[in-house]
Amino acid sequence: MNAVQEVAAQHKRARKAGVASFIGTTIEWYDFYAYGIAAALVFGKVFFPADLAPGTATLLSFLTLWAGFVARPIGGIIFGHLGDKIGRKTTLVITLVMMGVATTCIGLLPTYLQIGIWAPIALVVLRIIQGIAVGGEWGGAILIASENAPKGKGIMYAAFAQQGSPAGNLLATLVFFGLSALPVSEFMLWGWRIPFLLSAALVIVGMVIRLKLEESDDMKRLMKQKKTVKLPILEVLRNHWQIVLLGAGVLPIIHVTYFKSTFALSWATKELGYAQSTFLSVIIMSLVVQFIVQPFGALLVSKIDMRKAVALMIIPELILMPAMFFAVETKIYWIAALGMCLATIPHSMFYGAVGGILARAFPTKVRYSGLSISYQLCSLLVGGATPVLAQGILNSTGSIIGVAIASASYALVSLVCMLLLLKRIGHTASDLSTAEQADADERALEDSGPSPKNGTDRKQGSAAFVTP
Repeated sequence: MNAVQEVAAQHKRARKAGVASFIGTTIEWYDFYAYGIAAALVFGKVFFPADLAPGTATLLSFLTLWAGFVARPIGGIIFGHLGDKIGRKTTLVITLVMMGVATTCIGLLPTYLQIGIWAPIALVVLRIIQGIAVGGEWGGAILIASENAPKGKGIMYAAFAQQGSPAGNLLATLVFFGLSALPVSEFMLWGWRIPFLLSAALVIVGMVIRLKLEESDDMKRLMKQKKTVKLPILEVLRNHWQIVLLGAGVLPIIHVTYFKSTFALSWATKELGYAQSTFLSVIIMSLVVQFIVQPFGALLVSKIDMRKAVALMIIPELILMPAMFFAVETKIYWIAALGMCLATIPHSMFYGAVGGILARAFPTKVRYSGLSISYQLCSLLVGGATPVLAQGILNSTGSIIGVAIASASYALVSLVCMLLLLKRIGHTASDLSTAEQADADERALEDSGPSPKNGTDRKQGSAAFVTP
């Protein structure tokens, strides 16, 4: 195979990996977001006693949602380990099956009226399984796309996997929107189950696609040479803990989606008087905007200094996200829709870029673990707590002002931590990051082999290689 054919084959493999990552993550996030919508609309009434105050029932429903986020670090550790040991492909197949089975079972659960306290207990158990699955999904999907990408295109191809989030959210919202045409009694009785039961069919599609994926050359090399790390989690925590903490600090802004969708949906329909279908249509518009603008974030950080790109994306959110709540509070449809769509643009663009940026922060042999732990640590502390925090503030103050301030603080934390991270790993997409350069140095050393004169071993050779 000549050089031109090799390049063409690489681009074909990269596109295949990108599309497969997108479809797989779409299915995974569909399942995860369907739960969030149902938690806002249904679960408080179906899985808890009928005599609870509406605000209390909603808060308990959001706490079951949080259980999935609490479980996500467990999934990140387990599947990060497997992904760094047995490969990204096999691990992603496992996470997809887990998510699909758990989601389908939610659609079959008996209600509180049927089995009492066992209903919310079973719901929490299945939510935990969902959390474990998605905890291992995100990092693997990012890596299978970015590691198969041509040189300098990792961030762009990682954006394929990121598109699965708005696509899955949009699909779940559209399904619930369609079901909102049902009479309320029918929707509460059986209609809400349909989105969860659809997961069984979606998982089959995802399985067919993922089984055709290929591992990246870097991962193949590690597995062939038996150089995978025995305990990747320990390696990450011992040598890369600062990057993990910064990575977790980078991500709060992506969780404002739970202010917009989960919390805002509950608040708008239960407190402000919006019809369920009306506000779902507002969310749908914002998700369409997200799907369109999100890839431009990856494009922006690939073209200009990442620090400048990040500032351009995040700073507007300090104003637009708080403004969204006041727009919704007007109860005027077009103002609410405009506010939500504008607030969606900054964090969506950031989300399109952040997966590829974080993938650059860790060496190949622990990349799955490092990426997953960073993401899921933030999910544990911020993601699941977001609607709980928002509902708690609303219940205690009766005002949306505190929620608006909290949403802006997410953006501020992300901006500071991202600038600190880029200072450590490099801020130019076309150049190798510090971790990528370390990988390249190791490969070069292995290719050169030991010195024929003194038989220098690999460890000594590595030291000689990096010493001026």
